[in-house]
Amino acid sequence: MDTELIKRYKGNPILTKKDVPYPVETVHNAAVIKHEGRYIMLFRSHLRNGRSIIGMAQSDDGYQFQVSSEPFITPSQDGLWAEYEAFGVEDPRVSKVDGEYLITYSAYSRHGVRIALAKTKDFKSLEKIAFITQADYRNVVIFPEKINGMYVRLDRPHSEISPWSIWITRSPDLIHWGESQVVMKPEAYHWDEMKIGPGAPPMKTARGWLSIYHGVFPTMDGAIYRLGLALHDLEDPSKILAIGDSWILQPEDPWEVSGYVHNVVFTCGAVPEEDGSVKIYWGGADTVMCVGVAQMDDLLEFCLNDSRKTTV
Repeated sequence: MDTELIKRYKGNPILTKKDVPYPVETVHNAAVIKHEGRYIMLFRSHLRNGRSIIGMAQSDDGYQFQVSSEPFITPSQDGLWAEYEAFGVEDPRVSKVDGEYLITYSAYSRHGVRIALAKTKDFKSLEKIAFITQADYRNVVIFPEKINGMYVRLDRPHSEISPWSIWITRSPDLIHWGESQVVMKPEAYHWDEMKIGPGAPPMKTARGWLSIYHGVFPTMDGAIYRLGLALHDLEDPSKILAIGDSWILQPEDPWEVSGYVHNVVFTCGAVPEEDGSVKIYWGGADTVMCVGVAQMDDLLEFCLNDSRKTTV
């Protein structure tokens, strides 16, 4: 199924812990975006104490990445930031809005997991802005432009209340967020029946905002993480136009089936190209980074033509 839509790069995995010039145990769940013609990857790594940091790598072609000599985001050491990042920072997403790169990531502490927001213009300096959720939230992706004058994000409460569903939330200033609505729920007796969450930031197309999300299926041998598609209305992205009924990518290669957490493909980034293709990046088994290429038109047709009912 997924081989028809996403062609795995033959050189996968494209980044492993051996490529990192400082001690880490994994390289996974990376945001990827283009900046001044180069691909910037912000990747999560486990340290030996079990906590996570975020590193950076750069590439001219989107396949061969060079890791920077130092991590890009680490837990703060002072004040409120230190208190709420004490257990690590994880799973970044990056969106370019009004000339700035907005970075969301999960911050862990004894208080649970919250979403932190930072920004940069050049990936050389970083400004931490605010914690934009309370506990417990994960998987926040910001749309890459304002919609009706508002910043818009997809998020997922890390909770069994309205179980593991995707919400949409808006903000006038990136600090204060509200007008929240549930837009997608796990689908019973489907590949994403256990929980779902936003993956890569939505991509704008003529037919709507295309979002790649992850869905989880429980088995007797543990959970399987796969990727799927949803299409949101351009003017009101709380309206879901289509949800692909089947997954577009599942664990198949050895480094996706076996690793730190087996049977996982998990995306935090996708890069639409000028030629109509999309580079989709995913972590394999919470251990390595991989990439594949799809055609945007094929993804849209798959989502629209094999769509389930969208009632929440």
